[in-house]
Amino acid sequence: MNRICRSTLFSLCAAFMAGAQAATPAELLAGYQAQAGAPAVAARGQAFFTSRHGGEWSCASCHGTPPVKTGRHASTGKAIEPLAPAFNAQRFTDLAKAEKWFRRNCKDVASRECTAGEKADVLAWLTGLQP
Repeated sequence: MNRICRSTLFSLCAAFMAGAQAATPAELLAGYQAQAGAPAVAARGQAFFTSRHGGEWSCASCHGTPPVKTGRHASTGKAIEPLAPAFNAQRFTDLAKAEKWFRRNCKDVASRECTAGEKADVLAWLTGLQP
């Protein structure tokens, strides 16, 4: 992506992130890719999602593999609605919620916040899962 295009996309994403909260999964993906400065790779997203990152849990521990059905929280047993947007139309339609859950779950799974690139990769994989 050329420098001007990336700069314009980043500016649009920054404006989006500062303003409206309603979004589509594709818009969130574009924003994370712009922040990362690189295209997302779905295979990396799947690998991130299913890896334990040195800890006890992976994303799949609660969301399932693939995350297209209701999952269960590993410690509380609470039901978790499907994560893949094609199986749950409410997923990744609110930037604030997406950021909240990425922050919380990345800290649980990877013991740190996820990078924009990791979020983009995971979201690219999730949006590719179809019925």
